[in-house]
Amino acid sequence: MTIHPKIATREEWLKARLDLLEEEKALTRRADELTQQRMELPWVRIDKEYRFDTDSGLATLAGLFRGRSQLLIYHFMFGPDYDAGCPSCSSIADGFNGIVPHLENHDVAFTAVSRAPLAKLQAFKKRMRWSFPWASSSQSDFNFEFNVSYSQEQERSGDVVYNFRREEASAPADDSAGETENEHTWSKRFAAMAGTDRATYGREAPGVSAFALEDGVVYHTYSAFARGVDGLWNLYQWLDRAPRGRNESFDAEPWLRHHDRYATA
Repeated sequence: MTIHPKIATREEWLKARLDLLEEEKALTRRADELTQQRMELPWVRIDKEYRFDTDSGLATLAGLFRGRSQLLIYHFMFGPDYDAGCPSCSSIADGFNGIVPHLENHDVAFTAVSRAPLAKLQAFKKRMRWSFPWASSSQSDFNFEFNVSYSQEQERSGDVVYNFRREEASAPADDSAGETENEHTWSKRFAAMAGTDRATYGREAPGVSAFALEDGVVYHTYSAFARGVDGLWNLYQWLDRAPRGRNESFDAEPWLRHHDRYATA
């Protein structure tokens, strides 16, 4: 989106900025209210024994807490047939390394979870120079049951639930029916950067989930999907304060890449 700003005096700018400040304060107060509502959500007991491959070996969901009472999971789009992580998820993950020690000091464990085999995750993690915990759920149906992975059969039958809504049965996987031209272009390019085709790429989805561990029992407390993860995306928070905002483009050159691919593009 092209923005044509008004040129103003410092006094005019200050007046407009103070008006905006009142709106920002209102948004901050509302965000505080929503945080309280998240904390007041009921908990759902998890009795199923999910299994994950980690750098330290096989782990249960309770094991991902690593001695802490709270757990945050980022559902990272990296399917078994991907060669690299989703570019959007990778951009979000670029901010994970620094937050892990702070979360752990607040009794919160963190891990990313993907369906790709652990060896693929480890290789990509090394390429990206990441150090945060990353587990593979390839040995369980964790991703499917938390609505961030889907099978072809689910797509065809309309049994896909994402962002708490059931989606209609899809057209053939290689059909762009129902998509805008920009959405089709975006998904094809991001799929190519992940080393897979558009249909396979689209069967994984991003999200974040929170869990609590109390008296040996794991509880699911919160999940968010789609634009619900925008607030975790450091890049977006900075761009939203830049003169031209996110300035996303779906033209010939992808607007977003893996961080080690900008210089070689």
